[in-house]
Amino acid sequence: MKMWFNLLFIFLATSSAAQNINPVSWDFSAKKISNGVYEVYMDAGIQKGWHLFSQNQPADAIAIPTTFSFNKNPLLILNGKIKEVGKLEKFEDVKLGLSAFQYSEKVSFVQKVTVRGKAKTNFTGTVEFQTCDDKKCLPPKTIAFNIALK
Repeated sequence: MKMWFNLLFIFLATSSAAQNINPVSWDFSAKKISNGVYEVYMDAGIQKGWHLFSQNQPADAIAIPTTFSFNKNPLLILNGKIKEVGKLEKFEDVKLGLSAFQYSEKVSFVQKVTVRGKAKTNFTGTVEFQTCDDKKCLPPKTIAFNIALK
């Protein structure tokens, strides 16, 4: 009987660990570049063998692109679109006729913002992303962020 409990414990421990695969770690920060203007960095560290998809995908892609949603803040003005800083790769599956734009190891998403007046405020929102390796894709994941602009 004790052996069955041990086997059940090992099974539950390994199955729950498999469900908690998290190959992307996020770091959120801001850098003041001039009076009231900041660059907000949303940096993704990607484990070896895994890929994070670009915000922009080719027409034949089935990958879920990385998307950012920013909470409305009357003290902030978004300046332009989010820039991707990293080594963009094009994945092609010749058999299926599909392609995707992706990153390995790391990528930074940079949004420039202006703070109205001299107020201190936060830049908040969420990022939704999907990661894949050569054998499988994980379901999309959403992470909230809160970045102080001082």
